[in-house]
Amino acid sequence: MAAVAGRRDRTHYLYIAVIAAVVLGITVGFVAPGVAVELKPIGTGFVNLIKMMISPVIFCTIVLGIGSVRKAAKVGAVGGLALGYFLVMSTVALAIGLLVGNFVEPGSGLQITEAAKAAGDKAADGAGGESTADFLLGIIPTTMVSAFTGGEVLQTLLVALMAGFALQAMGAAGEPVLRGIGHIQRLVFRILAMIMWAAPVGAFGAIAAVVGETGLDALKSLAVIMIGFYVTCALFVFVILGGLLKLVAGVNLFSLLKYLGREFLLILSTSSSESALPRLIAKLEHMGVSKPVVGITVPTGYSFNLDGTAIYLTMASLFIANAMGDPLSASEQISLLIFMIIASKGAAGVTGAGLATLAGGLQSHRPELVDGVGLIVGIDRFMSEARAVTNFAGNAVATVLVGTWTKEIDKERVGEVLAGRLPFDETTLLDDGHGGPAAEEPRAGAESPAVTGPRQDSGVGAKV
Repeated sequence: MAAVAGRRDRTHYLYIAVIAAVVLGITVGFVAPGVAVELKPIGTGFVNLIKMMISPVIFCTIVLGIGSVRKAAKVGAVGGLALGYFLVMSTVALAIGLLVGNFVEPGSGLQITEAAKAAGDKAADGAGGESTADFLLGIIPTTMVSAFTGGEVLQTLLVALMAGFALQAMGAAGEPVLRGIGHIQRLVFRILAMIMWAAPVGAFGAIAAVVGETGLDALKSLAVIMIGFYVTCALFVFVILGGLLKLVAGVNLFSLLKYLGREFLLILSTSSSESALPRLIAKLEHMGVSKPVVGITVPTGYSFNLDGTAIYLTMASLFIANAMGDPLSASEQISLLIFMIIASKGAAGVTGAGLATLAGGLQSHRPELVDGVGLIVGIDRFMSEARAVTNFAGNAVATVLVGTWTKEIDKERVGEVLAGRLPFDETTLLDDGHGGPAAEEPRAGAESPAVTGPRQDSGVGAKV
């Protein structure tokens, strides 16, 4: 126990180093912007290291989760409930962004320049246009292996679901495979823990490049929409999500956010919510949410539960329309936002994807407003921070809520973990406590809790 405590202390210093790296990066960005921009590949490299682990993490988590339950209908119920919740909350986020945007009226009085028009055209050119059919066909990978090499979360999700159901149907014959995947999962999380030691270097490069590219002038001139957007995201997280979490699950939002504090720091320093995806899966399982719920809700939410992106799209659209001197009427606002719900699919987690989605949506729906996208290009990365954090918080809350509705959560364990009495093992990111009360029973070897005993309906709420 003493040795474990020592290792955890060292990870504590790691995140202190991340904070110091962020401060240093901001300083370098202001003092030597030319040098800071050249540091961008350092931040990109660190995010890419994290992203290469996402597909293996999702695959192992889902296969172990589905393979440990008897009834396939339970998995379908979790997925259907999650998608329904995502649709409702995305609509709520859009509505809040619309209300605040009409109240603040961002962009009024600004004059668009030729340089801003050129930047808007460039963003629109890079946005592309993808039909619903293309999106759905894109979920199917070329091969089972390409799902892991292509970096597409939904493709990995599809393959993992198929493998999980196949192992579930195999019964006892599939147990050796599940045990093997359990060992692979431990290896994957160990590699991820090693990568995390590069976080201070990655944070330094990412933040320095953002500040160096943006500069202070852009921040001053566009402070209204930035502040308005940050305040709106905060209201959504603390009022809407916080109230829903307390009402449905009885969980205090601030306790949950504190538990996920290191993940939020990672997102703020990289501007990408994908950098914290593997850690979110591990921490929610450790907290007591069952493997099937975590494995299905989190990856799906990263493509469909885009609360922060939804708020951004509404406020940015109103900002651009006002700046172009062509404010949107009430009917135009509603029709554009309905279009944005469809256009925003798959935009979470990718740095800059919100800007491309905005440009593509305006180009298809109101092409005369595309030039105005250039007005916010300079501050998009800073708005990306709030988008990513809000998306991440939304997915964490959604997973707890879905676990509560499906009775796939150990509430006693949630209280213990959030109170700090059952700490998360930062050295492996995957310890015997993940997945709920299964950890309370003695286990042989180092197998995953989901596959070490008799098959059951869920990974939570029953001894194995």
